[in-house]
Amino acid sequence: MLRLELRPQFSRFWSVASPVLALLITVLIGIALFTALGKDPAQALRVFFIEPLRGGYAIGELLLKATPLLLIALGLAVCFRSNVWNIGAEGQFVAGAIVAGGIALLADPDTGRWIVLPVLLGGVAGGMAWAAIVAFLRDRCNANEILVSLMLVYVAILLLSYLVHGPWKDPMGYGFPQTQMFEAGTQIPRLIKGARVTIGLPIALAGAVLLWGYLFRTRAGFAQQVGGQAPAAARYAGFSARRALWTALLASGGSAGLAGALEVAGPIGQLTPQVPSGYGFAAIIVAFIGRLHPVGMVLSALLISLLYIGGELAQSRLGLPKSITEVFQGLLLFSLLACDTLIAYRIGRKAVHKDEGAR
Repeated sequence: MLRLELRPQFSRFWSVASPVLALLITVLIGIALFTALGKDPAQALRVFFIEPLRGGYAIGELLLKATPLLLIALGLAVCFRSNVWNIGAEGQFVAGAIVAGGIALLADPDTGRWIVLPVLLGGVAGGMAWAAIVAFLRDRCNANEILVSLMLVYVAILLLSYLVHGPWKDPMGYGFPQTQMFEAGTQIPRLIKGARVTIGLPIALAGAVLLWGYLFRTRAGFAQQVGGQAPAAARYAGFSARRALWTALLASGGSAGLAGALEVAGPIGQLTPQVPSGYGFAAIIVAFIGRLHPVGMVLSALLISLLYIGGELAQSRLGLPKSITEVFQGLLLFSLLACDTLIAYRIGRKAVHKDEGAR
């Protein structure tokens, strides 16, 4: 009989190989799923994993979707490494988009590109303010940050819905719930002509570099992680667990709000009810697949972006439902959780006595 045996120390090999194995398991389950739906597995896998990489424009779309995923995941990594479970990054994303959109709507038509900076800073401020609610309730009332942050997602979505159906609704929009298109001066500059990828990409990559330096090369980053994971040890060392809580949530909220600002002032160009696109929830998967490490999260953001675009292509070309993207994301996450068992445990054999076998 097979059994799990505790390893004397964590396996460095499986800490790296576990995501790869999880991806292979996800692909195998996907093949079975496509077969059950009556689709050609080879064609479906080609649509999911090959078509999104064919051509410069396709790669630009891949990078475009990876940008908000990476930005949000970087902030969530600070939270999770600090033992602060911020599950409401989607709400902070929407809050940042609302504030950024409000600033963009105030822009004068003749305003130059300089207004882009206030739009982005407004997004950061909006996300931080939304996360500050969670931090305040956890700090002062000992409220569970998982529940509070998650419930605030729906509050943010309802606030957005009120604005685009009410005071911010475009009077020339033929009755559609949306704001007017933002002025050119508020639009995020694009990196490459003919592609939609914006300056958000280098901003996200710079954020990954800064996070790596902060977490692994500064005393403040070390204190941040200790303050969240071992409050008693942090107090003994003179670190503040309370400061770790506020820093983690404000950093996470700010990065999610920045992602929201880049999204509405970039590819969308206005506020609509479709702004909440699930990036905040998908970024949780990005963070864990990337092992809460900046380099790993860059790679996992590209992978989840690939699943997003592959899912959209599967809808149009194969007639699969919209939920197929979420199905693959969920499969990948649960496969990873299962494969991570091999980091701390190994599979061994348990001797079975003859009398036990007979029974």
